[in-house]
Amino acid sequence: QEQLVESGGGLVQPGGSVRLSCTASKNIFSIYTMGWYRQAPGKQREAVAGITTQGVPKYADSVKGRFTISRDIAKNTVYLQMNSLNSGDTAVYYCVAGAGGNWPNYRDTRWGQGTQVTVSL
Repeated sequence: QEQLVESGGGLVQPGGSVRLSCTASKNIFSIYTMGWYRQAPGKQREAVAGITTQGVPKYADSVKGRFTISRDIAKNTVYLQMNSLNSGDTAVYYCVAGAGGNWPNYRDTRWGQGTQVTVSL
């Protein structure tokens, strides 16, 4: 199973920023749409942002204007820059790679292990 290796996250104050990173194998990165989901306590997992193999970003309405997804093809890495964070952004964030569909629904989906982001004073 191809792996998605995440880094970043942690505790951040309201209004602050944090950047998540996810590195995939070259095979995955070149074929799959990369993105991020999140799951808050007691809530369903939801799509946050994705970036297609053509480099087209996709965002959930709740994060538009605050989050930016980008990628470094040479490093097989996708980033999620999160700004103006609030308590509603507290969740476990999962890197995801998807193929055979359109963001955020894919027939073939690979998941990272998840990284916690907590927005609190």
